[in-house]
Amino acid sequence: MLKLVVCVSGGGTNLQAILDAVDRGDITNTEVAAVISNNPNAYALERAKNHDIAGICISPKQFEDRDSFNKAFLEKVNSYQPDLVVLAGFLVVIPELMIKEYRNRMINIHPSLIPSFCGTGYYGLKVHEAALARGVKVTGATVHFVDEGTDTGPIILQQPVMVKADDTPEILQRRVMEQAEWKILPQAIDLIANGKVKVIDGKSVIVDV
Repeated sequence: MLKLVVCVSGGGTNLQAILDAVDRGDITNTEVAAVISNNPNAYALERAKNHDIAGICISPKQFEDRDSFNKAFLEKVNSYQPDLVVLAGFLVVIPELMIKEYRNRMINIHPSLIPSFCGTGYYGLKVHEAALARGVKVTGATVHFVDEGTDTGPIILQQPVMVKADDTPEILQRRVMEQAEWKILPQAIDLIANGKVKVIDGKSVIVDV
């Protein structure tokens, strides 16, 4: 049984997609052990409560310095002994120590087709604003393992989404969620839970579907 800790900063729509997929049986051999947020007002914590899942807020604002937060954050994650950490809209820089400890056991969902519109400064609506400003015809989402870079880890799954002429950033964001993020994040978790994802040479990911 794959044990998950899901880290979220906001509303938790990707978290809900995971919970719904577990309930439907689309994600197998998996349980969500805890939801961690840096935001005490994150609706994601309410979603966790509604599923009788532990919901914890741990924020850098609660600590004197970043090192203290990083240590406490890692200790909290470790306390649940997760097999996989899922970053589902978590707007906190992951400590390098944690990246090393969870090498190829931590995944992130990003709302673009990496390597486009990713890296430092590209998050949330900013990604979709940039895509529309560039005039791309196709965007999408990517699930990848987390490494020391920003959105640079081995890619697991990608899903393209068509851009429409009258899209606003908000409309495009919603379509990418519905047509890509909410589909490939649960799919990636199910693949990992069933031993179908391997990282080779720290770069390429082979998905045995």
